[in-house]
Order: sequence, then structure tokens, then C-alpha cells
Amino acid sequence: MLKHLSITNFALIENLQVDFFEGFSVITGETGAGKSIILGALSLILGQRADLQSLMDKEAKCVVEGIFDVVNLGLDDFFVQNELDFQDHSILRREILPGGKSRAFINDTPVNLNLLSELAEKLLDIHSQHKTITLGDVDFQMEVVDGLAGNGDILDHYRKKFDNYKKLGYELETLKAAEEKARKEQDFIQFQFDELQTARLKQHEQEEIEHELEILTHAEEIKTRLGNAVGIMSTEDGILASMNNLINELRKIKSFFGEIGGLFDRLEIDTIDLKDIAAELAKLEEKVEVNTERTAKLIERINLIYLLQTKHKVADISGLLRIKDNYERELHDYSSLENKIAATDEALQKLSAELHSDAIIISDNRKNIVGMLEKQILEIIEGLGMPRAQFRVEIEKSDALTQNGFDKVRFLFNANQGGELREISKVASGGELSRLMLAVKSLVATKKYLSSIIFDEIDSGVSGEIAGKMGSIMQDMAKKMQIIAITHLPQIAARGNHHYLVYKEMNETNTKTFLKMLPEAGRINEIAKMLSDSKISNSALETARELLNN
Repeated sequence: MLKHLSITNFALIENLQVDFFEGFSVITGETGAGKSIILGALSLILGQRADLQSLMDKEAKCVVEGIFDVVNLGLDDFFVQNELDFQDHSILRREILPGGKSRAFINDTPVNLNLLSELAEKLLDIHSQHKTITLGDVDFQMEVVDGLAGNGDILDHYRKKFDNYKKLGYELETLKAAEEKARKEQDFIQFQFDELQTARLKQHEQEEIEHELEILTHAEEIKTRLGNAVGIMSTEDGILASMNNLINELRKIKSFFGEIGGLFDRLEIDTIDLKDIAAELAKLEEKVEVNTERTAKLIERINLIYLLQTKHKVADISGLLRIKDNYERELHDYSSLENKIAATDEALQKLSAELHSDAIIISDNRKNIVGMLEKQILEIIEGLGMPRAQFRVEIEKSDALTQNGFDKVRFLFNANQGGELREISKVASGGELSRLMLAVKSLVATKKYLSSIIFDEIDSGVSGEIAGKMGSIMQDMAKKMQIIAITHLPQIAARGNHHYLVYKEMNETNTKTFLKMLPEAGRINEIAKMLSDSKISNSALETARELLNN
């Protein structure tokens, strides 16, 4: 319930402080006095976008603050889940700074606008004149039926599942598209992989082949040169023979010419090394073969490696092996893709079955209250001057699941007996829409667990007699919740437990809007004024007293 409203620096309001109470309150005032300004300020708390032009003083900030009694509204979990301090009298505040920035607070804790709006919509419903048109909107009609059917909790669960269902459906389509693309590429990737796999490439293989080919290409020359080297060292007049002759000559003087001993020993060691070198050269010469068959195979192998490197634009075998591993992963991913598609499809089918099961329950709940809804609406609007009216709720099953299940709901109406039942938006006048909307609101208000409803001229287009009956309905509603009605009709104004007046005061420099609660005498004068033309007559005052007494 709205307990207190504070508005500072908004449009024509400099500073407004007003208390509200339980029951039925009415707000009256001349056209243009500022009733819409007060609603505009309240709308800021409900999350409406801020407009810098709404500031009275462009150099000061605008503050709109509402204090709400939330004790019996079951909102404890909301405060806990959003890490907010719970207070019996919670404060919702909106600030518009001169620079245009907007800030929102719940119990002095900064929050984003969506969270402020989410809480405010649980506390207050502003039914402005244009909302009467929404009576013809199928989404609103569905909301009405579900509210009376008590589908709130199951619909919340259903819609969460439906969101997952839509996400899974999108995921499945994405996977299938990826599979289709992969299928087109798979043969190519498989061919590329098989080609690299068949090549049986090994690390460092290229360097080894290139080295061996270098030897085989020059094998004849190598063999000839090694043979010549062995001959130079080992023939009768070769190096080793000369070394032996040298050693023999020195051996002859070694015994009596000691100075030669060291050189002699060195020559003997060098001769042994030369013999080893000659033996090694001989072995190498024997090992080197002119093998044209081996050469051809290696050339074929290295050409394959060069071809693969050119094809895949890499410089070595390591690059080719990395590409082969990538192809292998892609082929594995394709196999995994099939598994993902199967698992996603299975999850989708399971969720679809659950949704259908929930949708059946939701639909049955709707159908169970249709008769009651039709009967009660007709009873209310009959009392509002439409005794011949027809009203029917039509529920059709749609082909596919939606966020509302598989039902389509339509309200059909005709104000005249025997007339063709048609969609409300096509056959109802403004006054008929007002009465229908009040009838609907009176039925669903308590189901939505709202603590406060503000009706903005819901009496538009109705006569005085009907207005009195509309006032009676709002009085009955006010026994269970706070009702605030902005009205131009005295028949409704007189029904209120509390009466507020919106008025303007002007001076030479500016105009300001004010709101005050009227005492009993003030109520009589205000209602009499609503009944009169320009001057309040005694008969108008008497009629005002009668309206208030009744």
C-alpha cells in the first residue's frame, strides 16, 4: 500500500508531500491542474524513462519517493534474492540529475532501473486511460484468464522451460547447420588427412633423406677420391712406405744420438695414426656404393615431401604433422557433432514432452474458469447499465507451443442482445470499454496480489448513474486493497473514504501544482463545484451532501 508520496522539482511541482491511507481515495481537480503530472512522477518509480525537460529547475535534481507498506505482500524472497534490506515500510526512490542521468534506490540501496520497476509493479498498478484499450489486446486477455485460473506459478515454471526449449531448439539448428557444413567438407578433409596419414611422415626425416641423397648423388666421385687417398697412403711409394723408410733411417742413429729420441717416438705415433686413417678411408671406400635404385626411391620420397609442403604451404615436416593433427581433430569433432546433435535432440524431445504436459494443465485450468469469468463479467456490466450485453471467452488450441502454452484466448463482446459477438476492440465504445475494464480489474485485482491500484479516469464516457455504480465497485475493491481513483465525476468522488484536490497557483513568474487532502467541508464544496457550472448553487451543495451521505 502506498503510504506517502514525495515529489521534488518535477514539472510544475516544486515540493509535494502527501500521505495516503487504506480504503478508497479519490483525486479531483480542474482539467490541467496537474493530475497527469502526479501520475507522471509516480511512473518514474515504475521505471518510466526520465526526461530532463520534466525538471522545474534545470539546475537542481528531481526526486520522486514513494513509501510502501509491504508487510503482508510476501516479498521477503525478492529482497533476499536481490540482496536488499527488507523494511516493513520500504522506500522506492528515483532521482533525475541536471545532467540527465537517472538513479534508482530501494531502501537507500542503489539498484538498476529494471529491479526498481520489477518491485514497483508488484506494489502498484496505474490504470491510465489508454490502458482501457489494452482490454482488446490478446496478451492482456490471456493474463486476465491466467490470473483467475491461478496459473501464476505453473506458468512461471513453464516459461522458464520454454525459454530453455527455444534455446535448445536454436542450439540444435546451429549444430545441424554445422553438421551440414562439416558433411560438405568431410570428404575433402578425409582425403587430405588420408594423404598425410599414408605418407607416414616422421620428424627429421627430410634432413636425413637430403643428407643421404647428397652422398648417393656424388657416390662415384666419393668412391674414386677415397680410393685415390688410400692409394696415396698405402702403395709402395706412398706416404706410409715413406714414413717407414724415415723411421728406419733414424733408428740407425737413435742408439748413439739420444737427441733424436723424442722425434723418433713422435714419428712412430704419427705412423700408427696414418695407418688407422688409411684403414678408415678403405672402410669408407668399401661402404660407399653407387645405388641407383636407392637414389630413385629417395628422390621419389623427397619429392613427395616437397609436394606436400608446397600444397599445404609449410616449410618442414613439423608443419605437415601439425596439419595432419588438425585434420584428425576436425574429423573427430564431426563425430562428436553427431553425438551432440543426438543428445540435444533427445533433451529437446524430453523438454517438449514436459511442456506439453504442463500446457495441458494450464489449459485445463483456463477452461475451468471460463464459465465463471463470463458469468461474473456479465453480472457486473449488467449492474453498470448493460443488461443485454453478451460476453464470451473463446479458447482455441494453437498448432505450436508458445510462451503461454498452446492456447489462444479471445474476448468476444456485443453490447446488444442478438448482436454478433466480435472482438472487443471492434465493437465496444469508449464508455463500454471503461465498464468492461473495471469489471475485469475488479475480478483479477486480488489475484495479482497487488496492494494498490490507481484508476486514472476509468469513468471516461459513462453517465452519472453508471459512474455511481462504478464507484460502488471500486468501494468493494477497496475493502481488500488500496484504491485511488482520479475522476471528474462527483458520483465517484463522493464514494471515496479520502478526497484529495489537485490545484494550481500562479504568480507573476511561475505556476505550481499542489495536492492536498480535503476535510469534510472542503469535500462538500469540491463535489458541489463538480456539479455546478460556474457558481456553486445551494442545490449543488445539498446534492453534494446527499452524495456523501449515501
